[in-house]
Amino acid sequence: MFRDDGDSNMLVLSGTLAAPVELRRFSSGSAMMRLLLTVRTFDPRRRIDVVPVVLWDSDEALLLPPLIAGDRLWVSATVQRRFWSAPDGKQSRLEVIARSVGRDDPVTTAV
Repeated sequence: MFRDDGDSNMLVLSGTLAAPVELRRFSSGSAMMRLLLTVRTFDPRRRIDVVPVVLWDSDEALLLPPLIAGDRLWVSATVQRRFWSAPDGKQSRLEVIARSVGRDDPVTTAV
């Protein structure tokens, strides 16, 4: 539900999976699934963007049948800024953090 406090961090994307899904497991036990989603826009001008999307600690068994490049997907997400230390100083990046990912057809379910 929407809160009426004036702030909102909601993102919905629909597009095509541009590359195979990358799954990484970390020593902490966390898992990260990285998707590259091709999104086309037409207004105000025609544009194609490849948007990196991260899904943390999802159950990859729910991806059966597996996602493959070319699949049409929708993503419900938020945008977050991540900070880390690097040899040349502090770094940051805006990331699209998925809450759910689903195929853009009625046969499959969301992750």
